[in-house]
Amino acid sequence: MTALLILPLLVPFVLPALSRRALDRLAPTAALWVITASAVALAGCTLAALGAFVLTGLFELPFFAALGELVRPLHAVSDRYVLPLAALSAGALAVCAWTGTRSVLRQTRAFRAARTEAGRGPAAGDLCVVDSPSPDAYALPGRPHRIVVTTGMLRSLDGAEREALFAHERAHNSGGHHFFLAAAELAAHCHPGLRRVRDVVRLAVERVADEAAASAVGDRRLTARAIARAALAGQGAGAERPAFVSGATSGPVPRRVEALLAAPRGRRRAGSGFAVLLAACAALSCVASATGVIDFHHQVEVAQGEAER
Repeated sequence: MTALLILPLLVPFVLPALSRRALDRLAPTAALWVITASAVALAGCTLAALGAFVLTGLFELPFFAALGELVRPLHAVSDRYVLPLAALSAGALAVCAWTGTRSVLRQTRAFRAARTEAGRGPAAGDLCVVDSPSPDAYALPGRPHRIVVTTGMLRSLDGAEREALFAHERAHNSGGHHFFLAAAELAAHCHPGLRRVRDVVRLAVERVADEAAASAVGDRRLTARAIARAALAGQGAGAERPAFVSGATSGPVPRRVEALLAAPRGRRRAGSGFAVLLAACAALSCVASATGVIDFHHQVEVAQGEAER
């Protein structure tokens, strides 16, 4: 069991490299879905494996063995490693819970502050203008969805560039990109290997919105220029926003501009191969964690005298 449950803790370390390659070779929307789904699956498998290690160690202690009605010792690979692994796993779960809770609370406060600020400015449909010399623009989810832009950003762009910027932000809201970003943020707190995947998901979200904006305005060069000028104007500006709030100036802007200026490309065979690899990593981790948990449950039944080895 122990060997199987270690596998879900190792697989996430290969995901960042695979996800970057997949984003380079897949269509942005396909890459966003497969990368986010893989990260969430691996995060869940990590938690399952850590939980199984903790329970195995607890059942080695007389109090919990009596509580679990174990009539014989719980079979483990080696008693020498069970308690240290359980202690490390408990510590890891505690860190996950602590950092995740802090992140949720911090982002909830930031989201409320952003909604309050958006409510103070004049609104025209889904567009909300905030009177601020600091150039900034972002898509604010909620009911209703809002596109928040400052007067400083409006002054930094011409009319056509503003339309491209608004199309970009509307694509974030219509695509529900805040769900992808929130999922990636939570997954990043479950395993250190998934922290860099969070940045890849954020870039994928921006690439999807870039392509949607270019399609809406019918001009890829105009969209690239609007993104570049907005990013240049907004350098060092903007208040703290929740991690699930998307902005046109997020991510590595030069890479996004380069992709917009290049000819749009569809799905390639190499990209499909990386998508399969990501799915295979998720499947391998899920199978290993599920098999390990099932085996752990069987060993508990054996220790309770309810099943044979």
